[in-house]
Amino acid sequence: MHPGQIDPKLHNLAATSPAVQGGRGRALVALAPMSGVSDLPFRQLAHDLGAPIVVSEMIASEELVKNRADVVRRAEGRDLKPFIIQLAGREAHWMAEGARIAADKGADGIDINMGCPAREVTGKLSGSALMRDLDHAQSLIAAVVAAVSVPVTLKMRLGWDNAKRNAPELAQRAEAEGVTMLTVHGRTRCQFFTGTADWAAVKPVVEATALPVLVNGDILSPSHAAEALRASGAAGVMIGRGAYGAPWLPGRIAAYLQTAIDPGDPPRDVQRDIALGHIEAIFNHYGGDLGVKNARKHIGWYLTSSGCGDGEMKAWRRHLCTESEPGAVLSGLRAYYESREAIAA
Repeated sequence: MHPGQIDPKLHNLAATSPAVQGGRGRALVALAPMSGVSDLPFRQLAHDLGAPIVVSEMIASEELVKNRADVVRRAEGRDLKPFIIQLAGREAHWMAEGARIAADKGADGIDINMGCPAREVTGKLSGSALMRDLDHAQSLIAAVVAAVSVPVTLKMRLGWDNAKRNAPELAQRAEAEGVTMLTVHGRTRCQFFTGTADWAAVKPVVEATALPVLVNGDILSPSHAAEALRASGAAGVMIGRGAYGAPWLPGRIAAYLQTAIDPGDPPRDVQRDIALGHIEAIFNHYGGDLGVKNARKHIGWYLTSSGCGDGEMKAWRRHLCTESEPGAVLSGLRAYYESREAIAA
């Protein structure tokens, strides 16, 4: 396999959608694992709208092994293909056991989280805190790879801080242990989500390993994806917060990189149907009370992506995000889109 070429096993993960052209070979487009966002309804929707690969929200390996109900629900994949579970943890035993359980649930791939910057995660020496101790990080990678036969991938940041940008070294260690693909967010942990993602800073990781690398961070449009690929030399892109309220964005970017034609956002009536279908799927997945709570952030994002102005936004958010009955939420959201259509007419 030539440096930067994507392993055919990884293309098999995206068999339901074509790989796209870009970067230094056949590029992939993936929806990022996002805690509290990329649950099963969101992943299924993004995949149906053209995202070749979607990854579960971060799952604590120890809690998955202990069968904690809410964690098990996060690991659901049902008929989603490809079905990729991201695991987080700090102990090799729990990471390996969690990976085995994920594979037993039908996961087509395991992604290891070494990039989450949240204090509640790094404070437990998980996520991007592992980039402060590469020997320990490598031991976790080795344990997961040894535990399963499915592909294992790794998501990381540039490093803990600007004084310790050690992503190239972690990439080499991961490659030596049998990881098949890497994702690098173009910020350090200490940057959190401030400033702008440095796509060019991902290039040293690309140059340090023969593994395919996905570039992540601030990719909000097809043109951003093309520039991120050019600046980084990466083999693909991973879309995170840009998909808030726009679950069609990964598919739109995939289409653009394949054809050089941007299909644009869906028409307003299609966006309405996507939003209503998504919120209803959330209610079906979580049930009424929890579903209403989980739907509120998505409703806010759909209002933003549809062009709702600040003043109007506050009024609609107050109306939609204080409703407690699923039926009232859906009828209110439909009324919102009808009001937008009336304004545009």
